[in-house]
Amino acid sequence: MASTSQPLRGKRACKKIFWAVFPHACFILSLVIYAFLGALMFSHIEGNRKVNLSEEYRTFLQNLWHISRNLSDNMTENEEIFKEKIHALLSTAERDWFVNPKDIWTFFGSLFFCCTVFTTVGYGNTYPVTRTGKYLCMLYALFGIPLMFLVLTDMGDILATVLSKSYNEFRKLQSKILASKLCSGFTCNKGDELKSRAQSKIVINEPLTIMEVLKSQPGIKRKPIKYRNAEIFEMLIARENEHTKLARNRSIERWSSCPELARGKTMSRVIENFDKIGKELEKLDVPIVLMVLVIFVYISCAAAILPNWETRLDFQEAFYFCFITLTTIGFGDTQLEHPKFFLFFSLYIIIGMEIVFIAFKLGQDRLIGLYKKLISFCGEKKMPSKKVYPK
Repeated sequence: MASTSQPLRGKRACKKIFWAVFPHACFILSLVIYAFLGALMFSHIEGNRKVNLSEEYRTFLQNLWHISRNLSDNMTENEEIFKEKIHALLSTAERDWFVNPKDIWTFFGSLFFCCTVFTTVGYGNTYPVTRTGKYLCMLYALFGIPLMFLVLTDMGDILATVLSKSYNEFRKLQSKILASKLCSGFTCNKGDELKSRAQSKIVINEPLTIMEVLKSQPGIKRKPIKYRNAEIFEMLIARENEHTKLARNRSIERWSSCPELARGKTMSRVIENFDKIGKELEKLDVPIVLMVLVIFVYISCAAAILPNWETRLDFQEAFYFCFITLTTIGFGDTQLEHPKFFLFFSLYIIIGMEIVFIAFKLGQDRLIGLYKKLISFCGEKKMPSKKVYPK
């Protein structure tokens, strides 16, 4: 029997883990599928568009030809004038005149664009040009941004749980170390005396009998006998009902012959997991200094790795780029030469946005608390003091 029960326990444990991880995996998988579908859509629409030579492009070519034709042989005399004219002419040029759309809107380039849309980063170096692409971009962002925030909130609960447990374990370890240092100054006799006193005050929570319950209630002795008997009978019925409920619950938990019951329990657990989204993040209480340190270390690790394929960036530029990305500012002043390699960094972006989001949430809670204290302090100052008149 023991050999057959162990595989059943293992299967049940695996099912519990699966149904606990299932909602979180669904959110992440839906976001990945949404990004891939958007990449296919934008690469087809924007990559296959026809480049029409506009009148502005022809005017630009004519002006460039006139400048090159009127340029004298002596470059030293007309160098400054030539630079000014070329600079003014190039400022009127558009990037789409010189770039093939298929080179920009590849699958990886479109996937990178989709990531910048639903993460609200928006670097600005890649954008839709056609009307259909612009309308679809608005529709894509309308559903993608809430989905991204849902993933952020869900993963924020996981990170909040990990951070809070790690911080609590650190505080417990710190308190144990301090307690051991303080206890080292006392003698062993005092320690044994304190232990005996503490053990004598421990209350054992064991089920009491009916007679013990009645003895602990002095009000029953004062009542008449018929009322006392009725209350005893009611107590007996209530205790019997509690025992039957516990037995039924245990029998349902151990009953594996009815799969509908197990299915109902698992579905209720999944629904409970969906209902608990965002609750752990609200309970998080970690110092702001610790969160700032975590953000600094997290960005520093990426800033040390990113220059390996983005050779134009050094550590400082990569640190600035990662900070602007994780805070969803996205100026677009720093452009990536190899966005397909940065797509492997997408998990880093999501986790980093989680950490920044948690830090902003903690800062918001601290600011609200400080604002409440300030308002209460100002209210107490403005309240007129009550004058006591002599009788």
